[in-house]
Amino acid sequence: MSTFRSLQILNYRLWFIGALISNIGTWMQRTAQDWFVFDHLTEHDAGAMGITMALQLGPQLFLAPVAGLVADRFNRRHLLVLTQSAMALLSAGLGILVLSGAAQLWHVYGFALLLGLVSALDAPVRQAFVSDLVSDDYVPNAVALNSASFNVARMIGPAVAGVLTVAVGPGGVFLINTLTFVALLLSLWRIPATTLRQLPRAAPGKGRIREGLRYVRFRPDIVVVLVAVFIVGTLGLNFVLFIAAMVGSEFGLDAKAFGLMNSIMAIGSLAGALLSAGRKRPRLRFIFGAAGAFGVASGIAALATNYFWFGVALVPVGFFAITMMTSANGYVQTTTDPVMRGRVMALYMAIFMGGTPIGAPFVGWVANVSGARWSMTVAAASGLIAALIGLLWIIRAKRLRIRFDARARGRRRFRVESGRSTGAGQNPDGAARAEGPDDAVEQ
Repeated sequence: MSTFRSLQILNYRLWFIGALISNIGTWMQRTAQDWFVFDHLTEHDAGAMGITMALQLGPQLFLAPVAGLVADRFNRRHLLVLTQSAMALLSAGLGILVLSGAAQLWHVYGFALLLGLVSALDAPVRQAFVSDLVSDDYVPNAVALNSASFNVARMIGPAVAGVLTVAVGPGGVFLINTLTFVALLLSLWRIPATTLRQLPRAAPGKGRIREGLRYVRFRPDIVVVLVAVFIVGTLGLNFVLFIAAMVGSEFGLDAKAFGLMNSIMAIGSLAGALLSAGRKRPRLRFIFGAAGAFGVASGIAALATNYFWFGVALVPVGFFAITMMTSANGYVQTTTDPVMRGRVMALYMAIFMGGTPIGAPFVGWVANVSGARWSMTVAAASGLIAALIGLLWIIRAKRLRIRFDARARGRRRFRVESGRSTGAGQNPDGAARAEGPDDAVEQ
């Protein structure tokens, strides 16, 4: 039961149920919107789909500093009510436009951009709100369960969207998503404000954004995690694009097959999230090890000879991708000072999601020019590069070296030893840091 221990807390249980329903609707809309662009508004143009993704996720890159400060400065529950209401209205507007038959590609681009602007504020608030619901000891588990909720929705939403897109059309799916936002709004309404944790807030005044950036600057462990997340998030996690290109262009199948592939990959993602939830705390070795395994799994998926084997290969792709991202998210949250958490998580989300404006169009171009398999090869390379960067940083941080002992036998002749001489509470370069991160770097 340690995997689900945060669900014992009423406030978190209410949040979990509402977020699950809302996430299912969000994945339904994403799937329907991407297929609407790919199959209805264009002739299987992966580049146009990449632009849509970039417009929806790009604002996170530019608004992160402001959004993070807002999350640290103001009441997060009130902010979530505002952002969720705004996203519900945007979903309804796009649904009505599509059902009217007047929707054009530039309309979808515009709604994607507006949704991205609201999501840029919503994302760090959502991430930081978890710490208002549970104690610090429960935060890693709550973060992992949030990821599990996201991936249960990812397993259900695309499959439902694939059927509904054929039955009622993309516009009907957008209107159904509007209703799912009500579930999260009701959950927020049921959580008494007086039962939320009163954590320190950022003080008013100038320089608070620079304060958050300076905090990250002197946390090299967080910096290397953010670098790995940026590489994989930018080039490796464009799943909708990869799957649409493989299903539509490589295998010549329809929206149902597209939705099914998303759901199959989500099986692995859910398993990775639940495994992460069972751990007491995230560790750097899980982050970088999962990145390398994600690269290998993506390479195998790129070589799949048919639709069946492609689906089989997507299970480990989803497993290792979510293991990496959940561990990275939990690590950053649990090792960050609470008063800085909103700003640091805004930076995390900006790097995680904001790299899409660079990566999605590029990967879409690769798919158009060289084929879907080469676009998945880009994902494989991103995971391997991120793992290598993490490994090199750990070697430097711990000052690891291999010692040869001629008197020993077999593999015992080679021993990995740490030459680290820095004291507790210090980074390898001598800079002070928050308590905890050093424990995650294991020999």
